[in-house]
Amino acid sequence: MQSLSVLIPAYNCNCLSLVEQLHSQLEQADIPYEIIVGDDGSTEPSAIQANRPINALSHCRYIVRTENTGRASIRNFLAQTAQYEFLLLIDSDMSVVSETFIQNYLNADCQTVVDGGITICGSPDDQKGNLRYLYEQAEEPRHTAAERQRSPHQHIHTANLLIRRDLLLQYPFDERFRHYGYEDVLLGKTLHQHHVPILHIDNPLGMGTFETNAAFVAKTEEGLRTLHTFRNELRGYSRLLTLVSGIHLSIVRNLIRLWHQVFKKAERRNLCGSRPSLWVFKLYRLGYYLSLQ
Repeated sequence: MQSLSVLIPAYNCNCLSLVEQLHSQLEQADIPYEIIVGDDGSTEPSAIQANRPINALSHCRYIVRTENTGRASIRNFLAQTAQYEFLLLIDSDMSVVSETFIQNYLNADCQTVVDGGITICGSPDDQKGNLRYLYEQAEEPRHTAAERQRSPHQHIHTANLLIRRDLLLQYPFDERFRHYGYEDVLLGKTLHQHHVPILHIDNPLGMGTFETNAAFVAKTEEGLRTLHTFRNELRGYSRLLTLVSGIHLSIVRNLIRLWHQVFKKAERRNLCGSRPSLWVFKLYRLGYYLSLQ
């Protein structure tokens, strides 16, 4: 890798600390670099103001856009704006947990795409009763590099993804994905179809910001609607779609829909309450998705 552009889309998020951490490590790396934060039409002036000091850091830019164009579009915009050979896509709510994060990528045998993964931060006591934290903790065994490398194109995430710029310009994010979820999944499928190899390594960023239970349930519902809209394109790249396609009997699907119709309010009360159940969460997701059909 000869040069690097770090690209961070932001929406109502203060990511100054993240940029400062990355800037400190990049200053020690012997390569040309830049960090570009693209604000995708934030509605909270305090978040925009908090990020303005980014412009005072060397090789850093904070670009404020007045219109919210969506998760795919803002990433394509940043890729087009970038000037260097490789792009490092990072979500704005991530944190740097390794002093060698940047160096680990520089040391990786990267020709096309590298996914560094994520790790869950925070104390279980501090996050007691937080549904997002419980869910991410349960999913963490799937985040290891060895596990992701078993199906490399099905496990790429824009929270922490290194990709050659010319590749992303050739195969950009699908800008029909304006709402939450799955734009990175479709990118993985596109790269697979064009025989672009993906390397998974253990070089995680930290996930330590967890929304309220009600906000996470609403975000999950939004993601399920996105999945349903693009179900034909995403078939084979979603565990939920695979599960649904395995339910061959219409009577079983109808029973799950009926269960959801009768018990969805009770399930939602559990998920938004202080003692959410992951079992109820899985059942709620399945019922909600089937109710969209």
